[in-house]
Amino acid sequence: MKLPSDGKLLRIFIGEADKWQGQPLYEAIVLLAKKEGMAGATALKGFMGFGGKSHLHTTKLLRLSEDLPIVIEIVDSEEKIAKFLPLLDPMVKEGLITLEKAHVILYRAG
Repeated sequence: MKLPSDGKLLRIFIGEADKWQGQPLYEAIVLLAKKEGMAGATALKGFMGFGGKSHLHTTKLLRLSEDLPIVIEIVDSEEKIAKFLPLLDPMVKEGLITLEKAHVILYRAG
């Protein structure tokens, strides 16, 4: 697969406890990205963070350690990202989605 050098970086900020149809939301999003033929997706778990409600989520507080921040990053062409965004709308009930330019230096598989 060849990516254009000027792509887009989609970031989705959610919580580890967020669900979609009974499965973890981060897992559902990554699997959907694969199904839709995106170039790749990575889910990253944060150690500490807070969102719109200003609730602190951290590994230091045992009672909150079950809902740590998750960031999903997807890099692909502008067209493919634009087609993927509407699929996220019903899935992400709480969170943040950002989009920025990404200059792809190298993309190799296999």
